[in-house]
Amino acid sequence: MAEIRDIEVVVFDVLGTLVDEPGGLRAAIRDAVPASGDASVDELLAAWQEHVELEQQRIGQGHRAYANSEVIDAEAARRVADHAGLTDPATIARLATAGRRLPAWGDSVPALERLARHFPVLGLSNAGRTALPRLNAHAGLRWHQALSAEAVHAYKPAPEVYRLAVDTAGCAAERVLMVAAHAWDLRGAQASGMRTAYVPRPVGDPPTSSDVFDWQFGGLDELVTALTTR
Repeated sequence: MAEIRDIEVVVFDVLGTLVDEPGGLRAAIRDAVPASGDASVDELLAAWQEHVELEQQRIGQGHRAYANSEVIDAEAARRVADHAGLTDPATIARLATAGRRLPAWGDSVPALERLARHFPVLGLSNAGRTALPRLNAHAGLRWHQALSAEAVHAYKPAPEVYRLAVDTAGCAAERVLMVAAHAWDLRGAQASGMRTAYVPRPVGDPPTSSDVFDWQFGGLDELVTALTTR
């Protein structure tokens, strides 16, 4: 049985787990198309999310060559613009970089600060290597190291992304804890030998009855307390 005292390095998912990705994208769409009502903004957000999910899946299945998150976000922004009848190039260009301006959840920054006094703390994100540091700066996230899946030209849950985290951690996979609000992400980490901790978020992907993760916490404060009380 996994023991939390055996953890040496903590790895966090970023999008959805530490920042409110849908909320940030929704705000950017509303800024770009201010005349749209809530229902229209939600439809445009869904179009964006569907495009990103589909293209990442196509890349994972080998049906498309790797393209980083900024390329795919620019495609999604163009799709939103076409749906909304938006034609101003500057507005579309700003919308394409919305992934750099996502707000942190209220407990994310203090939890990282507390945890970083005791453990090496890594971020592991599908955000591209140019977008990720800008996102971290905007959200106020501070890491010992932030890892972009672009380094291995893949997207989570591809195993090479989790191997990147384990290799960077420099210890056995079972001593590396992956924290996420997405069960699909934790399944990928689990398959790579990492320990797993689920933390719920309003926009996350909760575990199913068949998921058996090492730990489930009610929030980041609870996670940090469990890790630092030894």
